[in-house]
Amino acid sequence: MTLRLLTNIGRLWTGSEIWTNAAILLQGDRIAWVGPSAELPASVPGVVHNIVDVHHVENLGGALVTPGLIDSHTHPVYAGNRWAELAMRSGGSSAAEIASAGGGIASTVTITRGTDPWTLCNGVRDRLRAWLQSGTTTVEAKTGYHLTRDGELADVRLLRSLEREPGMPRVHATFLAANAVPPEYFGRRADYVDAVSVWCADAATAGADSIDAYCDEGRFTTREASWVLAAGRAAGLKPRLHACGDGRTGAAQLAAELGCASADLLLGAGHDDVLALAKSNVVAVLCPATVADSRRQPPARALLDSGVPIALGSDHSPGGNGITSMPLIISLAIANYGLSVAEALRAATVGGAQALRANDRGSIAPGRLADVVAWDVDHEGAFAWSYGLKPARIWRGGEPVSG
Repeated sequence: MTLRLLTNIGRLWTGSEIWTNAAILLQGDRIAWVGPSAELPASVPGVVHNIVDVHHVENLGGALVTPGLIDSHTHPVYAGNRWAELAMRSGGSSAAEIASAGGGIASTVTITRGTDPWTLCNGVRDRLRAWLQSGTTTVEAKTGYHLTRDGELADVRLLRSLEREPGMPRVHATFLAANAVPPEYFGRRADYVDAVSVWCADAATAGADSIDAYCDEGRFTTREASWVLAAGRAAGLKPRLHACGDGRTGAAQLAAELGCASADLLLGAGHDDVLALAKSNVVAVLCPATVADSRRQPPARALLDSGVPIALGSDHSPGGNGITSMPLIISLAIANYGLSVAEALRAATVGGAQALRANDRGSIAPGRLADVVAWDVDHEGAFAWSYGLKPARIWRGGEPVSG
C-alpha cells in the first residue's frame, strides 16, 4: 500500500480547524495521520514512497491545503446548448415566449434523446474532468434530460462508468426522471408519476445513489414529489428535493417532513420553511450562481443562524450556467449570500459531505478519503478575492491528479 507524506504545509484548513506548518500522511486512499509537522510520528506502518514538501514544490509558494471540494447539485448529462434562450431571458423574455421560440427544458430533452451515446458520453466526460481539475473531487450528478426509462437508466450507468475512468471525480448519481413531464405524456401527468415510481428500483440496480424530484410551480406538486420520493426510498435511494418556490408550494416543508437528505435551491423559502428545516436533519443545498437567473435568493443567513447545515452546488445545467468550478461558487456564495469565507468553504466541503450522506470525505482527518487540494495561496481568504481560484496540486484517493 502506497504511503505518501505531504509536509511543510504552510496553512492547513481541515474542515474544522486551521493548522500552520502541518503534515498529512496518506496511506492508500485514506488519510492515516494529520497534525503539526513537529508532531509527525517517528515511525509509520510501512515505507513512505513519496514525500512532498508542499512549501517548496514548484508553483506552491503559499501552500494553503484544504479537503477536496464537493459540488452538491449538478445536471451534467445533456447534449446541445441553450445559449439563444439564455440571451432571450437576459433581455427580459418570459418563459412562455422562450417556449414558443422552441426553448425550455423540452428542447434539451429533444436534443439529448437524438444524440448518439458516444457523443453524449464525451460531453459528460469533459465536464466531469473540468470539475476535478478545479479541485472538486466529488460531484453530485443528476439525470433528467431523457425522461424515458431506458434513457434515464442509461444515464445512471454512464455516470457510474465514467467515475471509474482515470482523471474523474467521485460521482454521486441522482435519479431525476421527475425533472419535468415529457411531451409524450401531455395530459397524463399521473401516468408519468406512476411510471417514474416504478423505474426507481431499476435506477438503484443501475447504480443510482439518490432520488430527486423538481417541486415547483409548473413542475411537480408536493403530492407528486412525495409519491416519487417514497418509491425511491423504498428502493434504497436517498431522497432529495428541488425545493423551489415560496412557502405556498410547500416544497421545503415537504423535504423536512420526509427527512430528505437535502432540500435544494430554496429560492423564495420563507420563515416557516426555515423553521421546519431547522427541526429536521435536512441539509440546505444553495446554488449562488442561480440567483442571477431567478432574481430570487434563498434565506442563506436565516438558515445558518437557525442551525440548518449548508452545502453549495453549481446548479450546472444547459438552461442555467456552465460553471464547473467550485472555487468560483465559493466566491459567489461570499458575494451573493454574505457568507464568510469560513462558512462558504465549510459548505463546499463538510456541508457537501453531509448533503450526500458521505461521512468518508469533506474534511482532513484520519480515516477519511485522501482527497486533498493544495492552492498556490497562503490564506483561504483568497477565495473571496480570486473568483475561480486555481488549484496547484490535487490528490484523489491519495493519488496525484495530472493536469
